[in-house]
Amino acid sequence: MLMQALFGIDSLADRKLSVQDLVSIDQLALADLQLIFALAEAIKKSPANYAGALKGKVLALIFEKPSLRTRVTFDVGMTSMGGSAVFLDHSEAKLGERESIRDVARNLERWVHGIVARTYKNKSVVELAEHASIPIINGLTDLLHPCQALTDYFTILEKFGSFQGLKFAYIGDGNNTCHSLIDGAAKLGVELWIASPKGFEPKERIVSEAAKFAKESGAQIRIVNDPVEAARDASIVYTDVWASMGQEAETEDRAAVFADYQVDSELMSHARQHAVFMHCLPAHRGYEVAPSVIDSSQSIVYDEAENRLHVQKAILYLLMK
Repeated sequence: MLMQALFGIDSLADRKLSVQDLVSIDQLALADLQLIFALAEAIKKSPANYAGALKGKVLALIFEKPSLRTRVTFDVGMTSMGGSAVFLDHSEAKLGERESIRDVARNLERWVHGIVARTYKNKSVVELAEHASIPIINGLTDLLHPCQALTDYFTILEKFGSFQGLKFAYIGDGNNTCHSLIDGAAKLGVELWIASPKGFEPKERIVSEAAKFAKESGAQIRIVNDPVEAARDASIVYTDVWASMGQEAETEDRAAVFADYQVDSELMSHARQHAVFMHCLPAHRGYEVAPSVIDSSQSIVYDEAENRLHVQKAILYLLMK
């Protein structure tokens, strides 16, 4: 396996993460990230080898927000490894409203073997992890999207073989996906440039915490307001929606603010000749990205979407095996 050899991992058998939960990438050691990537590659290449790995295990999916990729990939991931998933719709009664998060955690730990929580408040996932004795996986919050960022870096490794010599440009809102990309870059030693309008940059707390890890890894994390500066000579150009879930009322106002941040052919022309385009989806063509980019040969958005399955299967295996 290329990634196993790249990271000097002798064997994937009986390996575990250094943490019980996956709440945030900044809680993971570099060796954890490398293990996830190497195992995801192995699972993707030979899924039959892991067909019974989680036989008899049950995963609870607690979702306050709508989902296509997260829900389907975790459900299919469990099923394909011999386990099962139960979906708990919290779109009306949010987690902690009908009964306390502590009680939800203490009940579910008696019935299931792991929980994926997709919530508005990040502290809801943190509180689940504090009170549950079973693994908790952050499936997205307003602050973080760790499974997406792990998938993105895995996909970049697939395409380029290394992070060395790559400039990664993120164009748009300093949102949850952006925050987790920053966390990942800091651990992996990535050169990440983020271009956002003034007032929409990533949270300073996230950037400051990442800077501590970047000193050790050699990562370069730059926050700018000029999208061309970020995209210039980039090997990867990434964007996300301008208005995240829960910000629908701001859609029109944000469209005006972000008008100069659309990733179109002109902006891509500043990147390297063979640069790739990435987006975590869902995408809004004509807003954050032009159809001429997302539907071009440079786009690898469906590769990212596929890899959510393989990376999350690796996470499930490492936390629940």
